[in-house]
Amino acid sequence: MSVVNIARPVRYLCVAAVLAVASLWVAGAGTATPSGAAVTGGAPAPGTTPGATSGCTQTKESLRPMGALPAPGAMPRGSTMAAIAGRGRLIAGVDQGKYLVGYRNPMTGDLQGSDIDIVRQIAAAIFGDPNRVQFVVLDVADRAGAIERGQVDVVVNTFTVTCDRQQHVDFSTAYLAAAQRVLVPINSKVTEIEGLTGAQVCTSVGSTTEQVLRALPIGLHVVSLPGIPDCMVEFQRGRVAAVSSDDVILAGLAAQDPQTKVIGRPLAHALYAVGMKHDATDFVRFVNAVLERARSDGSLAHSDQRWLGVLDPVPQPAPARYRD
Repeated sequence: MSVVNIARPVRYLCVAAVLAVASLWVAGAGTATPSGAAVTGGAPAPGTTPGATSGCTQTKESLRPMGALPAPGAMPRGSTMAAIAGRGRLIAGVDQGKYLVGYRNPMTGDLQGSDIDIVRQIAAAIFGDPNRVQFVVLDVADRAGAIERGQVDVVVNTFTVTCDRQQHVDFSTAYLAAAQRVLVPINSKVTEIEGLTGAQVCTSVGSTTEQVLRALPIGLHVVSLPGIPDCMVEFQRGRVAAVSSDDVILAGLAAQDPQTKVIGRPLAHALYAVGMKHDATDFVRFVNAVLERARSDGSLAHSDQRWLGVLDPVPQPAPARYRD
């Protein structure tokens, strides 16, 4: 059973025909401000660190799996997994506009991608059926909030582990490492972020990418929108000069639109993990056991190769690290 709960409309279809709007390229930064966007420049307030709150300086590792996975359909009585099983479906917060990672196939209407594969592995471990999922499509800035409100059981949506976020949610071990870079028009002469000094660069509001861009001392005008698909719409209208996000996300955009390219050195590195509620430690250990199995049987690496093979090199599954 696959029940899809759409939290926001599809604003950016994952088809090349929609993306190939080469005639809309405008040299430079574009002077208009996207409607509803926050545009600022410069660094954060003195003494602050991107992705951190006061007194929060270091991320912590996740919790070790406790023994072998229980058989599907036989979750321990009283466990978080048993409650999910009793409901009859896993509720997962995902994206539907990140091609190759989490996107809606326009031909079938199904959600697909490397993040979606992980959701289905968790569902299969609980139910024996990878399709027992209700997908809730979330904006980037609402990922932690959806977990705290109990709207979802897990968030698998390029969710980077940060010290700040660990104050609100618990994470699994990382399943993928990514690097922040920049997407520009294919005919751009820019090769590094410094070439965009004074320009408007768009990214997701509430993301670690936004924090990194705002901290760069090069006079960027950072445009923050609900998601990268929204940034791409403004990019193709010529209203922003570039889009910045993680390389696995930008690779999907570049694969869809031959009029773009990914440039520059990594501006930051990120570890993607599954987000869950703070008090669901049994579930954190369970999900880590699912990821351990996916590493050992090769299914995690196979998924990365299938979806992210356009990258050179292809990202490898992140090694498990535990604090206990």
